[in-house]
Amino acid sequence: MSKYGIRALLATAVVLLPGLAMAHTGHGETAGLAHGFAHPLGGLDHVLAMIMVGVLAARLGGRALWLVPASFVAVMAISGAVGLALSDLPIVELGIALSVVALGAVIAFNLKATVAAAMALVGFFAVFHGAAHGAEMPETVDGFAYGAGFIAATALLHAAGIAGGLLLGRNDGATGAALVRGLGGSASLAGLGLLTGLL
Repeated sequence: MSKYGIRALLATAVVLLPGLAMAHTGHGETAGLAHGFAHPLGGLDHVLAMIMVGVLAARLGGRALWLVPASFVAVMAISGAVGLALSDLPIVELGIALSVVALGAVIAFNLKATVAAAMALVGFFAVFHGAAHGAEMPETVDGFAYGAGFIAATALLHAAGIAGGLLLGRNDGATGAALVRGLGGSASLAGLGLLTGLL
C-alpha cells in the first residue's frame, strides 16, 4: 500500500476520534452518541469481529480496503434500524459468535475470496451485529445519535484491523503472512470460546 493510502487510513481514524471525546454520560444526542459508541467496544465478540473485517480487507488489498468495511457498516446500519424487532431472537448472539469464528478462520486458513464474496460474507454477519446494536439501544437516548455512535466505533475498529493487517503484512513474505494468519487463528479460537461460554 502506498504512503498516501496509509495517510488516508490515519486521517479517517483521526476524523472518527472526536467521538471518543463525547463518550461520556450526558443527555439527548450526547447520551445517544456515547451509548452507541460504547456498545461495539463493550463486547469482545463485536471487537474481534470488526477487527477481523479490517484484517480481511487489508489481506485482500486494493478496492477491498474500503468496499469490505463499507459493506459491513451499511448492512449493520440497516439491520440496526430493525434491531428492536429482532431483540428476542437467540440466533442474534449465535450469529455474532459465529462471525468471529468464521472471519478468523478465513484469515487463519488464508482462504481465497473475491472482493464480492468478502463483501457478501461480512454483510451477512453484519445483520447480527446491527440487530444487537439496535435491540440494546436505551429508550432514553436519541436513536439517530446512537446509530451514529455505533457506526463511528465500528469504522474505527475496522480501521484498526486494516492498519494491523497492513503493518503485519509488511514483514518479509512468510513471516508477515504467518503473523496475519496467527491473528486470525487466535480470533477464531476466541470465537469458539464465546460459542461454548468459556469466554
